[in-house]
Amino acid sequence: MALTLIADKIVKGKIYPALAQHEGRPYTQSWREFEQHWPYTVPLRLQEYCDHHAVPLNIVGLADSWPADAFYPIGLGFFDFGIDYFDLLPERVFTELWHSHIRVLFYYHEGDNPKRIKQRLDALVEQHQLPQQCYVFVSANTAADAIPGFVYFNDFELWYYQRNHNVAPLEIHDQPRSRDFTALVRLHKPWRAMAIADLHRNNLLNNSYWSYCETVTAPTDLNDSPIEIDSIKDLRTDTENFLAQTPYVSDELSNNERNNHSMIVPKYHVDSYCNIVFETHFDADQSSGVFLTEKTYKPIKHGQLFFIAGCAGSLQVLRDQGYRVFDRVLDNTYDRVENNTERWQRLCTAIKESQHRLADRFATVQEDIQHNQRLFLETKTARLNILLEHINESY
Repeated sequence: MALTLIADKIVKGKIYPALAQHEGRPYTQSWREFEQHWPYTVPLRLQEYCDHHAVPLNIVGLADSWPADAFYPIGLGFFDFGIDYFDLLPERVFTELWHSHIRVLFYYHEGDNPKRIKQRLDALVEQHQLPQQCYVFVSANTAADAIPGFVYFNDFELWYYQRNHNVAPLEIHDQPRSRDFTALVRLHKPWRAMAIADLHRNNLLNNSYWSYCETVTAPTDLNDSPIEIDSIKDLRTDTENFLAQTPYVSDELSNNERNNHSMIVPKYHVDSYCNIVFETHFDADQSSGVFLTEKTYKPIKHGQLFFIAGCAGSLQVLRDQGYRVFDRVLDNTYDRVENNTERWQRLCTAIKESQHRLADRFATVQEDIQHNQRLFLETKTARLNILLEHINESY
């Protein structure tokens, strides 16, 4: 049964962002700018995905009759703990919510700690004397699956599928490649700085495409990191020296072009064997969950081995999705290490050990690399149908 969504209005077939004050039109720059304006609600990614993968949705308007299992969807650019989302609801939506006739559906593509979000929403529910089960929250943090009323969904797999859809997957060839690794960092974060500085000082990037593109001029608090910098010999000094010489670039793109996910630089994938993915989070907001983004799915679509500098359990999430993570040729035991500093050290060792006969390792698992590419390119209808079932069955 199709999910029923209540829309304030529909413009060119798109549900207009709920609660939005900003004015925008689909297929224009203004439609991409809702996140910059209070209350930071955005176009519903879920509708975009369902339209693309032929998953039906039943969309009704504010003035229509609503079935009892309908949802009022709120797409979130980011979750603002200072906003009372329920206080902003249209009057009819709030009334029907109060009578338990409908529910709010929050759709959030980020990896913030869902336990903290639930505490905030539950406090608002109590404040407004609403039914406890008046909302469902979709989160891209795996910790959501253990929380009543929350549903985990790996949003960025579909997001990168959409944004890079017009780019053909690169050929997985068996010719020699000139570089061992691709290791790209666009935006500065303290943990990323110390991680790539650690690789750099250990000469692991000597034969690699690598970058740290942001110029860092302001002082950086290197203690603000899940990796305990002073537990690794001389890493603080070496990171400070590394940052003093930023930026490090390996292409001629602008920052906007690097953030344009409809573009790729082919050499980063076809001329290196292994991608060292620097994910958005190394520890997803102290949630004990995993948050994966397009950074992980780029080497999957375009045919590389990969390591993930990210949350503990990242590789297991990919296994659960059906992807292969090359356990036969890479030491992936780092992924099971919950201590952040120890996980980074174990990963650094695994990267160093992988350099030995890297071309042979790649050839050994080329069938697995091809499998990953095919799986990524498949329609996501089944994944979306499972999500809709979980939304309907939450609580």
